[in-house]
Amino acid sequence: MRTVIAEDNPLMRDGIAALLTDLEIPVVATATTAEELHAAVAEYRPDVAIVDVRMPPTFTDEGVRAATAIRRAHPGTAVLLFSQWVETTYARRLLRDSPGSVGYLLKDRIVSTDEFVDALRRVAAGGTALDPEVIRQLLAAPRADAGLARLTARERQILALLAEGRSNTAIAGLLGLAGRSVEKHVTAIFTKLDLAPTGTDHRRVLAVLRYLEATRA
Repeated sequence: MRTVIAEDNPLMRDGIAALLTDLEIPVVATATTAEELHAAVAEYRPDVAIVDVRMPPTFTDEGVRAATAIRRAHPGTAVLLFSQWVETTYARRLLRDSPGSVGYLLKDRIVSTDEFVDALRRVAAGGTALDPEVIRQLLAAPRADAGLARLTARERQILALLAEGRSNTAIAGLLGLAGRSVEKHVTAIFTKLDLAPTGTDHRRVLAVLRYLEATRA
């Protein structure tokens, strides 16, 4: 799993690089600006780029704009966004444009190395990894949606965990449910949202996007 790190804070950047190196996860390049990030991805074609949302020169949305562009130009490179804050507009934008191989974590809420590396591997493998606080704020005020309105409270809870990239087994453990029960809930979510099985679409991600779309102003 070859990685690129785009972070203007040298302590954070060097710390992540040291951590990944210790775990024998190659860091092929680091960047401090969006321009450097684009160049590094084009040259090294990493499996995943770890990107700070706010980067020079304006420290607003340079990172997420770079991440969106990378997903379009280099679909083989996954993106894991890092931020100090919940940037709901940016999260929606990235997830709408790239319904897979993306993540959004809050720096201050990473409490263990295993948690971070698990999220990184999940995103690199084509899944999603969203901080629960990001999901909570994205889903705080859903607009009317006939399909979403049909979901039960338990189904909405499970959908939020799906958005974090959790497997059925992980959800079962977190909620104290049988694996079979979780499978039935997930199937019910897909049915109520009219998400038919296909050979290419990630129904879990599409279901989450319906939730995210409902929060748009």
